[in-house]
Amino acid sequence: MPPEVETVHALRSDVAHQIARYAERLGVNQLAAAKRLDVPQPTLSKIVNGHTSDLSLELLLRIAVRAGLRITLQTGLIPQEAGAYVAVGRPFSARTFPSKIAARTNASLKGSLRELTPTQRLEVFLEHNQLASELRETGRAVHASAMPHASLRR
Repeated sequence: MPPEVETVHALRSDVAHQIARYAERLGVNQLAAAKRLDVPQPTLSKIVNGHTSDLSLELLLRIAVRAGLRITLQTGLIPQEAGAYVAVGRPFSARTFPSKIAARTNASLKGSLRELTPTQRLEVFLEHNQLASELRETGRAVHASAMPHASLRR
């Protein structure tokens, strides 16, 4: 299986797991949870039982949004690094920004995101994660190259 297919499979599985945990926390039966998530009960059953191969990642993300789950998707250099994590902390809308420029930039970004289709949003999010991963790797490389010099100064 190609790495990108394995990565999508891992993301789909993790998002389904987060939805299943949410449904369990509701403390109601699957039919009631399915109604709350606006999905057919057999679909929720597939999610809860980990049978997600015929469910799209987009559908799972839509269900996660309906559940109010703030999920972060992460890809990696290898499929095993991919995952979906429930975000913790204050909701993005409740965050404060250090300046008026940052606040205006955030408002502009949110407005731009509303104009994108769900598929475009997912593509932008995946591109953002790739760029963030590259930035982290660059930081690690710089840090690693600086380490020998630091030990010589001692």
